[in-house]
Amino acid sequence: MSKTFSITILGSNSALPTSERYPTAQMLNVSERFFLIDCGEGTQIQLRKNKIKFTKIDHIFISHLHGDHCFGLIGLISTLGLMGRKTNLYLHAHPELEKVFQPQLDYFCKDLPYKVVFEPFDTKQKQVIYSDKHLEVETIPLIHRIPTVGFLFREKPEERKIRKEFVFVHKPSIKEILSIKKGEDFLNADGRLMANREITLDPPPIRSYAFCTDTKYTEKIIDQIKGVDVLYHESTFTKDKEKLAKKTYHATAEQAAKIAIKAGVGMLLIGHFSSRYKSLKPFLDEAQMVFPDAQLAKEGDVVSIL
Repeated sequence: MSKTFSITILGSNSALPTSERYPTAQMLNVSERFFLIDCGEGTQIQLRKNKIKFTKIDHIFISHLHGDHCFGLIGLISTLGLMGRKTNLYLHAHPELEKVFQPQLDYFCKDLPYKVVFEPFDTKQKQVIYSDKHLEVETIPLIHRIPTVGFLFREKPEERKIRKEFVFVHKPSIKEILSIKKGEDFLNADGRLMANREITLDPPPIRSYAFCTDTKYTEKIIDQIKGVDVLYHESTFTKDKEKLAKKTYHATAEQAAKIAIKAGVGMLLIGHFSSRYKSLKPFLDEAQMVFPDAQLAKEGDVVSIL
């Protein structure tokens, strides 16, 4: 049974919230470890609606310091304090986030029972900004009006799994088991060399998710996101507003689909919709004309990677 790797859409809109769409925020669940990506206004309301436990969030990744991607932070931080949180909360963002938020923390959250740890990164080059036993997170430099990055979440490869019948018959030592898991062959009691592929099972495939918001069309990201299972790419406008998209350093649904097909991704999620659009169907139609496996990122949707 595969472990969870899913994305919950908390907010899909750009700039202004509407009665149905919230500013950008997503939750990535990797085997019940929760990573919040951006934190627009209303994020904590959306967390409650989607029954996601606040206490499970230890790391928040902020793509850039435009308000529709971080105005929900101070409220969420305050709420976590009121809930009695004790463990550190890590904020991964442009270095200026600390400059902007520390005065707010000092004023509104001076008695916070936990520590907010700022983890700055360089927005100009790709950089591994988080790593644990199972997952690695790398920045994706984007092109926007202010320094902006996307995030590439990729599982680390697991060791090969030894067949149970092999262990029962040949009773390998602990040292031999460790070697076999790393890909070594096995010399049995009869002197026969057993190939690793005979005695092990393939590990589960590595799953990956690329989050690319607030960027003009750029093919510079293609090599980095090539072959990801799911790509989220901003689609602020439809193609009839391509000139406006270029002027404001945003992308169209058609451009997002072109990136998806050139990168050979498994699935495309489009979002960051301008509030000028009441219906999102034109976005979906436009993207699917180029890349059929495109979907709208809509509040409450959960996309699972198996």
